[in-house]
Amino acid sequence: MAQLFFRYGAMNSGKSFEIIKVAHNYEEQNKQVMVLTSATDNRDGVGKVSSRVGENRQATAVFAETNIYDLVKQASQEKRLYCVLIDEAQFLSRTHIYQLAAIVDDLNIPVMAFGLKNDFQNNLFEGSQYLLLLADKIEEVKTICWFCEKKAIMNLRIHEGRPVYDGDQVQIGGNESYFPVCRKHYHHPPLKDGKLYIER
Repeated sequence: MAQLFFRYGAMNSGKSFEIIKVAHNYEEQNKQVMVLTSATDNRDGVGKVSSRVGENRQATAVFAETNIYDLVKQASQEKRLYCVLIDEAQFLSRTHIYQLAAIVDDLNIPVMAFGLKNDFQNNLFEGSQYLLLLADKIEEVKTICWFCEKKAIMNLRIHEGRPVYDGDQVQIGGNESYFPVCRKHYHHPPLKDGKLYIER
């Protein structure tokens, strides 16, 4: 039976690398997968899954108007799809998430969605909210806090070395804009002269 998976983690937890690895494992056995990513994340160009370890691959970009169900149904009629993999799933809409559930239930194709659970203000993204409601299996991709050895469960936005707690929900960025942090260091990051201080 196909299932809808949601694998979430803080920034820097290796979610994109996991997608690339899973896709490779299927394709090594000549099992076709479809890799999708939100068009919102355009750091390395629209339609590309890129990991911080340097691995990347092309993907189908999902825009607001994209019907993922129709896309997958058409592709599966041409050649069997063994799995649908989605990066940056937090940026998907409620409608998109219901389409993913329909792919699992109606087309019997497993869907694995990867993304952030909460934004830099610790509110759920729309895509993550509905994945938490609809997913058959929810798993955490773990990483450690930038400032200590605890598990990172939050994303600290930074600008010019200073923590930021206000602003738009979506601001695309990597290590220059976000640190994965534990709850303690989200609320009380180490500062020196008003800027983040990392003692190594």
